[in-house]
Amino acid sequence: MVFPLAVAALLMGVLGGFNRLGYVGWIVPEAAAGHGLLMVAGFLGTLISLERAMVMQAKTWMLVPVFNGLSIAVVLLGFSQTGSVLLILAGLGLMAMMYLQTVRHPLMHQYVMAAGAAFYLIGIVAWVQKGLIAAAVPWWIGFVFFTIIGERLELSKFLPTPTWAKKALLAILGLFFLGMLLPFHGHGRWLMGFAAVAVSYWLLHFDMAKIAAKKEKQFRYIGVGLRVGYVWLTLHGLALCFLDNHGFFYDLYLHTFFLGFAFSMIWAHAPIILPMVLNLKLSLYHPLLWIGWIVFQLSLLGRTLVSLMGWAELRLFFGIVNGLSILSMFVLMALIVLFRTIGARKDFVRLSHPRLRNHSGFPEKNLKISPQDSFKKSSNPFEVDNLNSLERIGSDPFSQ
Repeated sequence: MVFPLAVAALLMGVLGGFNRLGYVGWIVPEAAAGHGLLMVAGFLGTLISLERAMVMQAKTWMLVPVFNGLSIAVVLLGFSQTGSVLLILAGLGLMAMMYLQTVRHPLMHQYVMAAGAAFYLIGIVAWVQKGLIAAAVPWWIGFVFFTIIGERLELSKFLPTPTWAKKALLAILGLFFLGMLLPFHGHGRWLMGFAAVAVSYWLLHFDMAKIAAKKEKQFRYIGVGLRVGYVWLTLHGLALCFLDNHGFFYDLYLHTFFLGFAFSMIWAHAPIILPMVLNLKLSLYHPLLWIGWIVFQLSLLGRTLVSLMGWAELRLFFGIVNGLSILSMFVLMALIVLFRTIGARKDFVRLSHPRLRNHSGFPEKNLKISPQDSFKKSSNPFEVDNLNSLERIGSDPFSQ
């Protein structure tokens, strides 16, 4: 139930983005007006809340992403007060989850992600009080920023990162937080921009993506995707520092971060995170993902360049291509899941056939014959185990 709410928010958010760019073929005023709310709170907020709820023991915590996803739909239907209450409850729930997780595991990455959850709630309150998405944007950038940094620290915790480097990262994050507190068009944007560039430099040097990018298949896809995202973070910081007088400053400031940085992180983490979120024992990686990823990156780069030039018509073109590429990535992943599920069921039937059993009465190689376990030990081994590069054996049209 939860993931479809996030996808629905994404669909409406992309359509609203098309309308804001100038597309008039299909106008949805509510989606255009709530574009930022849909993309950040509706999609990213629900997705991150769902990811955090998945690691909680009590299933009642799943109400947090449910409230988060439903709140946006309620707001768009015109019940803004009820939707605001639901979103505030979701923000409080995310903070509570992060508090409990941090108490259980008082590590650096947990504190960073807990700070991100606090920023999410502050942004929600700012939006409710002022009725403007712009009031929430710096806090929601902090929410996504700190959450991603915390996750990267968690996944890189076994690397021999020097103590001074970790302390330097905390100091830089402190500067970013200070920039959030100061007036945005004063010193605030400068501090946030400088910190964004510094963090991207840190990640390019100390994150495990540097190692993964040199490997093959899924490793390379993840590593390259992450490092390109860090470059977008650099561009975001530069836009904050030097483009405040540009006509498309707000567009460049927002989309170098939320599309360039955040969505690059989503595409890179998707083969690992989405199977966990959707309870799938499959790998979502396939070389076809590179095609969607390249179209996404090139169209976003094109949009950024033509925005810098002030070419509105080409900005509309690249913006629409970029939005469609976002949707196409999810379609590709859905097709991969579909074909691999069909292939796994065929393997299950084949391995369950009496003529394929050995003299002991068990399937070949003592394979279990439940459909779920057939993913583990059949000729369709797609269970995700950390970052294992898994290969398909058989006739799956999505084999690596």
